[in-house]
Amino acid sequence: MWLIGLGWSINDYYAGKPKSITVQKKEDKNVEKKKAGEMTIVALGDSLTRGTGDESGKGYVGYVKEEISERAEEKLQFLNLGINGQRSEQLRSQITQSEVQRQLKGANFVFITIGGNDLFRGGQGLMDMNLATINETRKKYLDNIRFIFQEVRKTNQDATIFFIGLYNPFIDLDEGKDISKIIRQWNYESAEVSAEFPKVVFVPTFDLFELKVNDYLYSDKFHPNAKGYRLIAQRVASLMTW
Repeated sequence: MWLIGLGWSINDYYAGKPKSITVQKKEDKNVEKKKAGEMTIVALGDSLTRGTGDESGKGYVGYVKEEISERAEEKLQFLNLGINGQRSEQLRSQITQSEVQRQLKGANFVFITIGGNDLFRGGQGLMDMNLATINETRKKYLDNIRFIFQEVRKTNQDATIFFIGLYNPFIDLDEGKDISKIIRQWNYESAEVSAEFPKVVFVPTFDLFELKVNDYLYSDKFHPNAKGYRLIAQRVASLMTW
């Protein structure tokens, strides 16, 4: 019963049907060109990119902005294109949209969080730990992120991509160790795909939540809270150079 209830909670916040996103076009026709004195960051992905679970609504993207604003001399431009519930095949489709590509052309950095909805499937993944199913899901997911990296790199050869790894919010459950094994393998193969492309940095988060997971989770026991998002943001910001 607890797992079923958690599944409903996850479905509401993390694996709900994503809404289509419309990016408002700017009047400046040269938005795709990087401007001197400006630094543009485009964030893609799921509810972690949107900041679900952070009551301030900032999420890790907002906290990264705070972290680097104190150090950057450039004017910062952030564009958050994350969609709640998005899976890798949906991000694969989003990345081909002409307006998204137009925004990516002008980016100095690209942040991506994706994969949690693929793996946990709205909570169903917790109740169905069939390894054959998980392996097939992971294979499709890896194909999708490889395509996503290829599309971003074709659109923008210079931007540094930060690809955020998965953490395990279920460490304290009886099945926590088994779930951790699956997530570590998932992260390892994601990092290997990232390494195939220039200027793609895989950012691990598993260790950040491993010892005190409940201190960094929202009340749904799935998404990060403000403290959890700050941990992710601090790690991303520490890796950024310009």
